[in-house]
Amino acid sequence: MNKKLLLKIIIIVILVIIIGILIYMKFIHKTSQPTETEITPLEEITEEQERETMISLYFTNIENYALMPEARVVDAKILLENPYKALVEMLIEGPKSDKLKSNIPEGTKVNSAELVGDMVKLDLSQEFLDNQTGDIEIASKSIYEIVDTLTELNEVNSVKILINGEENKKFNAFDLSLNEAFVRTN
Repeated sequence: MNKKLLLKIIIIVILVIIIGILIYMKFIHKTSQPTETEITPLEEITEEQERETMISLYFTNIENYALMPEARVVDAKILLENPYKALVEMLIEGPKSDKLKSNIPEGTKVNSAELVGDMVKLDLSQEFLDNQTGDIEIASKSIYEIVDTLTELNEVNSVKILINGEENKKFNAFDLSLNEAFVRTN
């Protein structure tokens, strides 16, 4: 009888060990392994979204008259051909925020813009001079809205402004000359 009892105890111990191992493998061991989950985006990213880039355009804050950047997400495709001209044209269009304003005179057009060394030669229409309000501070802000925007680009360190292809122009209403290349103010 002792042998039968001993055999039953050994069988029960072996079954308990096997059951313990199975429970461990199924529950405890499984949770310690990293689980793979597939992440599905809510929507597919379009080709246009892949081309988006962030730019900064400088406008004047209407409360304190300081130059402030306005961040814009634009399609990089429009910056490929001539980024300097495209950025100045966006400045001329004006800010999106109603807390900012552009001091670039109405009617101003970009005749051309090209990078020469580390300087952008920017040729603007005569309206840039003729349509100024007569306030030297506003004229200066209009120049530095352009300069600060263009010098955000790594390759640009200064901006030379020409009027209808001519250098050394002056604003008619006050003594502010465009005879030098302008560098970033901040």
